This record gives sequence, structure tokens and C-alpha cells, in this order.
Amino acid sequence: MSIDDVTAVASEALYLIIKTAAPILLVSLVVGLLISIFQTVTSIQEQTLTFVPKIICVFLSIILLGHWMMNGMTEFMTRLWSDFSIYIR
Repeated sequence: MSIDDVTAVASEALYLIIKTAAPILLVSLVVGLLISIFQTVTSIQEQTLTFVPKIICVFLSIILLGHWMMNGMTEFMTRLWSDFSIYIR
């Protein structure tokens, strides 16, 4: 296995990580921003007000997108294991 093969597998894995994590992070970012704006407007400075809605929205997004995320990871791992004989050369 050459350095180019290792680089290709590593870059594909990093791209999959970014692609899988991005929707969850974006949901958390948007909900946090909306709650922050709400807190600024109403002058409420409660820490749990930011945490609870964000964690609920993250859980809901994992429930909705979990199948897509798991399919991407499963396809990547299946491809890695099926090409295992190529990698050990």
C-alpha cells in the first residue's frame, strides 16, 4: 500500500466525518443562535435555557438523520473491508 493509497483513504474518511457531523453541528448552531437572540431580547441569562433546547434538537436531528449517517459510515467500512486484500500488499 503506497502513501497515495493511505492519503486517499484518510481524506475520504475525513470527508465522511465532516459530511456526517455537519448537519448535527448546523442544527446546534442555529438553535443556539436563536436562543441567544431570544435571551438578549428578553434579558434572561439562564444557562439551562440554552442547553436543554439544543440537546433536544440535536437528539431529534440524530433521530431524523441517523439512518443516512449510518448508511454512509456502513458503506465506507464495507468498502474498506472489501478492499482489504489491496491494502495489505
